[in-house]
Amino acid sequence: MNPVVVLDVVGLTPRLLEHMPRLSRLATSGFRAPLGTVLPAVTCSAQSTFLTGALPAEHGVVGNGWYFRDLGEVLLWRQHNALVGGEKVWDAARTLAPGFTVANICWWYAMGAAVDWTVTPRPVYHADGRKDPDCYTYPPELHDDLVAELGTFPLFSYWGANAGMPSSEWICRAAVKIMKDHEPDLTLVYVPHLDYDLQRYGPSGPEAVAAAAELDAVLAPVLDAALERGATVVALSEYGITDVNRPVDVNRLLRRSGYLDVYTQAGMEYLDPWTSRAFAVADHQVAHVYVASAEDIADVAKLCAELPGVSEVLDRTDQAAHGLDHERSGDLVLVAEPDSWFTYYYWLDDARAPDFARLVEIHRKPGYDPAELFFDPAGPAAAKGRAGLALLRKKIGLRYTMTVVGLDAGARAVRGSHGRLPTDPLDAPVLLCSDASSARESYAATDVKALLLRLAGLTA
Repeated sequence: MNPVVVLDVVGLTPRLLEHMPRLSRLATSGFRAPLGTVLPAVTCSAQSTFLTGALPAEHGVVGNGWYFRDLGEVLLWRQHNALVGGEKVWDAARTLAPGFTVANICWWYAMGAAVDWTVTPRPVYHADGRKDPDCYTYPPELHDDLVAELGTFPLFSYWGANAGMPSSEWICRAAVKIMKDHEPDLTLVYVPHLDYDLQRYGPSGPEAVAAAAELDAVLAPVLDAALERGATVVALSEYGITDVNRPVDVNRLLRRSGYLDVYTQAGMEYLDPWTSRAFAVADHQVAHVYVASAEDIADVAKLCAELPGVSEVLDRTDQAAHGLDHERSGDLVLVAEPDSWFTYYYWLDDARAPDFARLVEIHRKPGYDPAELFFDPAGPAAAKGRAGLALLRKKIGLRYTMTVVGLDAGARAVRGSHGRLPTDPLDAPVLLCSDASSARESYAATDVKALLLRLAGLTA
């Protein structure tokens, strides 16, 4: 068997590779090819396709979250690997080579995966409501081993207004250590850094160039460690981030039109999925619209199609053409215009917004919220002051809330998004490999699993 290392460099595109000479060098002795992605072009869907060779219609990961009809709840960023259907690459490998070993370093749906070493972000949720940075590992003793050498996983650099390089650097150092100490046959490494400033500022500005160049230096030790042990290296991306300037409030449209219901507690409004006739789970540039009655689907489709910023409204037949026709999908799937993205907002008055709307709270919001990447643009100095006070309360053991996220001002600040299929090859995903023998004109996301098995020497 040949060791293989896979770097999932989120947001990597041919346009950004021009500023990443060390990573680009993989193609010098190997190859580089365009990589087709899936709809929606988001992390959980794309990674699940890479690892199973199946489309969302089969593996069931129709986004970074969806409406769990059996629970009556919208849930994003779940972590149990059993949510991913289909045969995973490690199961296929062990059928061919019993004893094949795998390390999963921060790829999603890591918990419960049948791999040998797992590292994934996981805060400590204290009983008094405090949240401290940490990670989950398997086997458990790997946790203290990593923390002793690398320090605590920098969770607040992994997402939120302070998201930046420290989390990607920690992940890369963990990958080097696990490769050195355990020599996995397959090492999966998720590197999120490009996601941050490209969503904040867009891919066209100097911030994107700086982020790419900075990440190239951080990736170098991983590339060196992999090549020193004779591993084949694959670097790929799930999607490319493109410039946007228009947030689209589909849930507010549905509410004003009488389809979406809310309930009120303590003066705050909450989405009521149990009684709503239709509501949307927003996920970047794609939104799943769940419609309670089949009789309403045509009218909801027409209403959404007329909303500025909506490019396509996919019914079940259209979803099937994209490999997205799974029972978890919305009855309708909206695709945004290239310059647009979908908010989850459903309240009509900011004074009635739930308290979690102003927090970095990825599990309670019924949709994705890129405004979490900013200190409230309507008053960034005040937001930073509130954050400092919250940290002080935390240090002295008091409960606190980090109310730093802007609402409509935060949404208007977002300059980059993804989710729709790319239109410009320079902004599309790309695949690089250090082994020229597998060179092809292009790869699809569904081809990645077979490629890894071939590179590992398990298939012809």
